[in-house]
Amino acid sequence: MTAQQPLAVGLIGAGRMGSFHAETLAHRLPGVRLAAIADPAPGAAQRLGDRLGCATTYTDIGELLTAPHLDGVVIATPARTHAGLVEAAAKAGKAVYCEKPMAVTLAEADRAIAAAADAGVPLQVGFNRRYDPGFRAAHEKIAAGAISTPQLLRSLTRDPELADPARIPPWTIFLETLIHDFDVLGHLNPGAEPVEVSAMADALVRPDFKDRGLLDTAVVTIRFDNGALATAEASFQAVYGYDVRAEVLGSTGMLTMGDIRRTHLTAYGPDGVTAECVTYDQHLFHDAYVAELADFTDSVRTGRTPSATGEDARAALSIALAAIESVTSGGPVRVGKPRDL
Repeated sequence: MTAQQPLAVGLIGAGRMGSFHAETLAHRLPGVRLAAIADPAPGAAQRLGDRLGCATTYTDIGELLTAPHLDGVVIATPARTHAGLVEAAAKAGKAVYCEKPMAVTLAEADRAIAAAADAGVPLQVGFNRRYDPGFRAAHEKIAAGAISTPQLLRSLTRDPELADPARIPPWTIFLETLIHDFDVLGHLNPGAEPVEVSAMADALVRPDFKDRGLLDTAVVTIRFDNGALATAEASFQAVYGYDVRAEVLGSTGMLTMGDIRRTHLTAYGPDGVTAECVTYDQHLFHDAYVAELADFTDSVRTGRTPSATGEDARAALSIALAAIESVTSGGPVRVGKPRDL
């Protein structure tokens, strides 16, 4: 790649999130080119490539990883495949952006981080809330001491509708949903480390699937080494919309972030006060999803460290695994070396 050539990025995974990232690479980032798409599902990569004008598509992911013309890859496959693909991409000399979670065990996370370090390539993980303007501004204010020492923190994720429960792997609520909240809580308490986790979870939306391993509702409490206490909660069914919010109370003030309203329009009528709500993550975090890939591609060009690293992903995973262990054991768990799944 020269200064005049666009950055060539390949996409692995042509599903819902992969398609959005493909559109960003193809149309939303100047100086970036969607150069190849791979998906093992027959026809998936080609259909997406045809729609976006990307002629190079594969059903064999290994063929994409060995393509010499790619500067980096974006991984948007099912969660349990992420760590292995990060390793393979790094060993192929490609810069790596990986959707969350980067891994589901600490051993996987360590191998992925080591592979990127050994290859000398950037490794970024898709914690999109770090790139949302409100969450970003809150982090900057806290880091600058605007509310002094964080004391109480809260983060929540409520999806608008439960997906097919038969297709949700065990512990998804911790490993794929609350993983965002665990990252956010650490990001909003800069310099602090989690030391203890306690969690409760149940199947309240679909109790008939509990015996198959589904947990659709959870609350987690986290104690940090600076004394701050945090809560994270998740539900797979908030009928009013896609609800993501956070709050940090410090010794000299409070910050809140997140707004479920589609616009700032509020309607007042005979039936009361109403507002239209966002019901889809790609609508609520559209600009953040674009910004995180802008950060990734810039880090590939410049060699700087991206804003959400493999180490950040490992830190959030350690909380998720401690939460799983807490649910299993029925008590608090010290963070540091929770049991892998």
